[in-house]
Amino acid sequence: MKILLIGDIVGRAGRRAVRELLPDIEEEHNIDFTIANAENSAGGFGITKKIAEELFDYGIDCLTMGNHTWKNKNIYKFIDSEPRLIRPLNFAPGIPGRGYSSFTKNGRRIITANLIGQIYIGPFDSPFRTIDKHLDSLQLDSDILLVDFHAEATGEKGAMGRYLDGKVDCVFGTHTHVQTNDADILPEGTAFISDLGMTGAIDSILGMKPDTIIKKHLTGLPTKFDVGTGSVRLSGAVYDHKENKIYTINKTYNQDE
Repeated sequence: MKILLIGDIVGRAGRRAVRELLPDIEEEHNIDFTIANAENSAGGFGITKKIAEELFDYGIDCLTMGNHTWKNKNIYKFIDSEPRLIRPLNFAPGIPGRGYSSFTKNGRRIITANLIGQIYIGPFDSPFRTIDKHLDSLQLDSDILLVDFHAEATGEKGAMGRYLDGKVDCVFGTHTHVQTNDADILPEGTAFISDLGMTGAIDSILGMKPDTIIKKHLTGLPTKFDVGTGSVRLSGAVYDHKENKIYTINKTYNQDE
């Protein structure tokens, strides 16, 4: 079983990268199941039902979220009825949506769980204690257990990887939009990478047009960020469950919008 893990999809450029590049990547790497972080997929902030359906139509099996989950209010209309879309499990109890979901692919039961960090990102419940509460049942109900840890601090991500080492199959980080060089198998057998990187415009700062970001730094004033355009890149990793290995991928599509 080979699983494709796609880094944060940023706006229209990120969706175009998925549309143009995903079929070749899935064929080249013999992918059986695809997960993508989609919390930036609608104009750079949040997601809508239309965009979720667009990404599912491109071949993505599961969408994870993060700190921008609620930035587009359209999500409230469908998050409870769409099991392929998950938000962080350690959000406050009783809110809409689900923190993990189960899929069956090629006879294997795959569960993807979503967690969010606490350092530099928000006052959320402890992701460590939260996953502890669910771990026994998740392990029992799955053949393959995957965790998207949406967090800012590399150290917190590394701690989560070691904490879940030997308890889940793969822990992959999202959120920073910069791919890390630490894809590896941890001592107890769990595949790990701190951050998958970003899927979006190459000529950008974290997926946004550079001039809008620079203006923010120069003035300190509220600034509307615009999603980048032009050539795009799809970044992520492939987790090979059978061989128990993980390796990064980066593929570009050179065409102006």
